[in-house]
This record gives sequence, C-alpha cells and structure tokens, in this order.
Amino acid sequence: MRRLSDRFAETARSCPDVPDLRTLLGDVARDLGFRYFALLDHASLSAAHAGLLRIDNYPEDWVEELVSSGHAADDPVHLASRRTNLGFGWGELGSLIRLEPRHTRILERSRRFGLGPGLTVPANVPGEPSASCSFAVQAGSDLPGRSLHCAAMIGAHALRAARRLRPLPEPAPRPRLSRREVQCLQLAASGKTDWEIARILGLSVETARQYMKRARAAYDAVSRTQLVVHGLRDAWISFEDAIPPKG
Repeated sequence: MRRLSDRFAETARSCPDVPDLRTLLGDVARDLGFRYFALLDHASLSAAHAGLLRIDNYPEDWVEELVSSGHAADDPVHLASRRTNLGFGWGELGSLIRLEPRHTRILERSRRFGLGPGLTVPANVPGEPSASCSFAVQAGSDLPGRSLHCAAMIGAHALRAARRLRPLPEPAPRPRLSRREVQCLQLAASGKTDWEIARILGLSVETARQYMKRARAAYDAVSRTQLVVHGLRDAWISFEDAIPPKG
C-alpha cells in the first residue's frame, strides 16, 4: 500500500491535465478497493464558475438530484470537511457536525443510488474554495480497512495535483464589516468570549453574538477560528490582536 501511495504521488506530480488526473484517480480507487471517487471544490455543486473543479464517477442520477434539488449545501460530508483538515470516515460525521434530519436524509438517499460508506480528505486553504477528495464503496459493502491510511495519503496528493492543474478563481473582494463587527472580531481574536466582548464594548450578550454571527456570515466561516484567519488575511486584525495577553 505504501508503494501504491508513492507511485500515485510521483505520477500526480507530473500529471499534465485534469482529464488525466481523473483517469489516475479512477485507477487508484479500484486498486484501493473503492467503487467511487470524487475530487471537487464544494461550491461547484451549487455555482457555475470556470475556476471551480469537479471530477468524479458518482452515480449520475444522484449527483443530478443533489444539484437540482438545491440540497448540495446540506451535504453532511462537505459540511464536515469544513470542520477539519484531517481525513475522516463517513461513520465519524456525527463527531464533526451535528447531524440533523436533513443530513441523514441525504445520506439515506445517496445509498438508494448505490453510494455506500466512504472516506474523505478535506482541503481548507484560506482564500481558496473549500475542497475535498473522497473515496466510497458500493452500497452494501464495507470499507476496505487495510486501504484507508493509504487512501488518505493519496487523497492529499490528488488535492495537491488539482490545485496545480486548475486555475484558482479570482479572490473575492474583502467583505464590508461594520465598526462594531471589526471590534468584536479583534476581541475574539484575542480569545474573548461573547460575554466578555459584550462587557468590554458595553453591549448585551445577544447583540455581541449577532455582530459575531454577521461577521462569520460575511466570510461564510463556520467557526471563530476560521473567521480570525480571514480577518488576518484581509487585515481587519493584526497578529498582535490574535495573541492573547499574558497573565
């Protein structure tokens, strides 16, 4: 398995184009014991953009239903991918996100189209679309346990190759944050809770919470940490803001 990962990494580094990467992923998925693969920018399921990548061999009827229904944004695998940069089995989804009925319905529906358990390797790079590389077996089959570690390494190599091969979308303009939202962001970066932010700024806790919520929404950030990273990149806050004071 280690040799398979090394061979894939070497071939992916010299892969000339996206169609060749698709063929390479299909071959290695079969070698690993998986039926399906998908490497994509998550937004590619809900937005047409020349810079967004999607290569997969998922059941076509399932992908069409997911996209046409508008439920792609609720895909629990993609939501969980935004919570971590470590590979995870789909059986671990409940430990990464709160699985709600709409999420379990999507998983149940995918099985009806033949998609079984899987493994996903996320890629969350500030300033770039969230992406992932997944491998899955046929519904009714078990994950190939001996291949999982190798599949996770291959997924990471495939994502690196994809970033090299496809043009990145133009960076979005910096969102407009209000003065209060910036103040809350600066305090959050220093480790303050919503309650502490409210006390410092003379606000109610609910008002401080709403400012933070709007700032996260402006960046489509799912956590405070993600929001702080965006704030650093766009110079709303400095590294000094993000270092909690001693004592």
